[in-house]
Amino acid sequence: APSPQEDPILIRPFHGHTAAVTGVAFNANAAGLGEGGPGAVTCSVDRLLILWKLTTQCRAYRFEGHAEAVTSVDYSPDGQVLASASHDHTVRLWIPCIHGESSVLKGHTASVRSVSFSHDGYSVVSASNDKLIKVWSVCYQRLLFTLFQHTGWVRCAKFSSDGRLIASCGEDKSVLIWDTRDKVCVNTFSDYEGFATFVDFNPSGTCIASAGSNNTVKLWDIRTNKLLQHFKVHRAGVNCLSFHPSGNYLITASTDGTLKILDLLGERLIYTLHGHKGPVLCVAFSKYGEKFASGGMDTQVFLWKTNFDTLDYEEVLKHNFRRTHIDDPPHLLDIYPRSSHLHDENLNSIEVS
Repeated sequence: APSPQEDPILIRPFHGHTAAVTGVAFNANAAGLGEGGPGAVTCSVDRLLILWKLTTQCRAYRFEGHAEAVTSVDYSPDGQVLASASHDHTVRLWIPCIHGESSVLKGHTASVRSVSFSHDGYSVVSASNDKLIKVWSVCYQRLLFTLFQHTGWVRCAKFSSDGRLIASCGEDKSVLIWDTRDKVCVNTFSDYEGFATFVDFNPSGTCIASAGSNNTVKLWDIRTNKLLQHFKVHRAGVNCLSFHPSGNYLITASTDGTLKILDLLGERLIYTLHGHKGPVLCVAFSKYGEKFASGGMDTQVFLWKTNFDTLDYEEVLKHNFRRTHIDDPPHLLDIYPRSSHLHDENLNSIEVS
């Protein structure tokens, strides 16, 4: 049997939100919030952002300000600013300190569904039910430009790593690629089986992955416009996805209550993670991919250790070949958080101060 060190494990659950957890992001700069140490931020329908310090003491800080449910949150690359989006039609920028001051970016006329930083940290992009995508200056806290071509609610918008492109998806069943210099749509991927709920670029910026309301995950090559991979592994809509920084793995979060880890080189599912009670709404890898965090309708935030990414990719293949060769594929390795190889002391949950 494979040793547990090779498989993802739950490090600990975090309790603090009182409603569905809708977004999660890691601080890429470990020296955030004064006393140092890595952190993650979550947002919720309860209108709060919670900043979790992932040190041994595990402090947590609540940020209040939004008047309605918070739908999305992101950390600036340098860890100095948080951005959040809300049903209250606003985007907020926060300084992640104990006082938690924020400034409000107004311009959308309906719920804002997504907010994301550019990789240089100078801009954020927001997507809204008003069918618009807006790009804002972080430093000057003002609108830079608006992109419009979607004919339905826009669910998600993300910058490519070089900042030259934005990918967006909406309930008009299209995924659009925008040029940020010319401010025009340069590519369209249509999907008539359902709409994409989430989209992101792979780390190299050559592909996009979309999460579908029709239970599927699709990967497109944006240079050739070809559909590269089409995963039908979930039993309900896919709400979120995150690329491992290596670009070799993708994690997905679904309304079916599971997280799934896809091996993109082998084009197959390698893990199914259980633990959330009800839909899983958000998931994100940490900057170096050694951890990931998930949040769900059950108000819980789970912090996981990746483990398999420390193995050489050839080892992962061998490990999974051994595992899948016994049964007809796809054989799924199911991970349950409270399985025997987890020690109870690792599962102390963290309450918010």
